[in-house]
Amino acid sequence: MNKFRVILYSIVLIALFGVFAKFFVALERIDAGHVGIRVNLVGNNKGVDDITEVTGWVVYMPLFTAIYEFPIFTQVKDYEPFFINAKDGSEFTVDPTFSYYVDRDLVPKMFSQYRRNLSDLENGYIRNVIMDSYRIVANSFSSDSLISHRQQFETKVQSMLESELRKEGFIYQQLTSNLTAPQSLKDAIDAKNRTTQEAYQAENKLKKAEAEAKALIIAAEAEKKANDLKASALTPLIIQQMFVEKWDGKLPQYGEVPKLFKEISK
Repeated sequence: MNKFRVILYSIVLIALFGVFAKFFVALERIDAGHVGIRVNLVGNNKGVDDITEVTGWVVYMPLFTAIYEFPIFTQVKDYEPFFINAKDGSEFTVDPTFSYYVDRDLVPKMFSQYRRNLSDLENGYIRNVIMDSYRIVANSFSSDSLISHRQQFETKVQSMLESELRKEGFIYQQLTSNLTAPQSLKDAIDAKNRTTQEAYQAENKLKKAEAEAKALIIAAEAEKKANDLKASALTPLIIQQMFVEKWDGKLPQYGEVPKLFKEISK
């Protein structure tokens, strides 16, 4: 009977210890590359403690305290595409991929303000800042300018995004926009480029024809000048000299040659 009581008491004690451990004592390990913050759930000091937990094991009481972990290594978030409008109303598509990390010194302030884990902040606050940055900057560009000055557009978006997020403890690293213009605008740009190319080719042909005509005129003028120069050089004396040089010593004959002497044989 005494043995049975000992066993029963042991079971009760173990059960009580288990209940106590579950509700009053907990042990949690903060992984490397994370910041753990201790949050009071009751009392006048309810909120985020001033102490920022480092990596390691943390003992706390779950009924009165909660521990949250925030990763401080680089996070990469691929967002769903959304639309933005240029100043003239044309609709572009943005499919952003964003990489960042959390400033470990601002984690308690961040949690105190938003009361959300990092995943919730990515899909809420950070996403809203990204969308607002794109929409505000895009509204200062016309459609043509947005396409022809895409790098300038990207730089302005990144600058605005970096400034807004840094205030809350998110450190910007990289942003890929994957900006896509509407098909109608692409077709209009292609048509404009074809027209420009055709005009350029026609201009080149015209310039070539003009050059060939000028070459012919220059050649004809040169030949005329050469002939004029030759004609001006043919004085009567030179013509007579040329005639003498080419004469073979024979007189020209026209009709029957008169007989100067009588034939005596007849």
